[in-house]
Amino acid sequence: MIDVEVVELLVSPAHRLAGRPSEGPAPGPDDERVTRAEVRARLGLVGDRYFAQAAHRDASVTMMSVENLPTDVDPAVDLRQTRRNVLLRGVDVDALVGATVSLDCGEGPVRFSLNRPARPCAWMNVTVGPGAQKALRDKGGVRCTPLDDGVLRVGPARFEVLSEPAPRPRA
Repeated sequence: MIDVEVVELLVSPAHRLAGRPSEGPAPGPDDERVTRAEVRARLGLVGDRYFAQAAHRDASVTMMSVENLPTDVDPAVDLRQTRRNVLLRGVDVDALVGATVSLDCGEGPVRFSLNRPARPCAWMNVTVGPGAQKALRDKGGVRCTPLDDGVLRVGPARFEVLSEPAPRPRA
């Protein structure tokens, strides 16, 4: 187990990046960041746009490492621009695709299956700034399935890799 920090949580009821990036994001709340998020097994974060959506069952929560944010493109970048849900400091989640992990924010562990990379799209060049899509390649976070009900909170947390990812094929 390692000590990490949950830097930010984003629970967004609206899918704001729809259509063409040149049209800009859809309107929504000024700030969808929260300090506490309820997690439901196999459904996602209560109140989020992907909660209980069948098409997103294996990708209802997206974790990202703060160390991978493209701060060289925009020093103030955060989850509002990247549209990920959980921003962690102290662990490289991108290296753990295929693993099962546990995140305990003080209210009990919540397990997640880290299923696949969250590939950055052209929207990153609009919401973060020019060059962000390229800067986030292979560092855009991981799409996850929550395996337990629980609560995530901003602040210190414990992170544990429960099953190692399968080795990636070499190119």
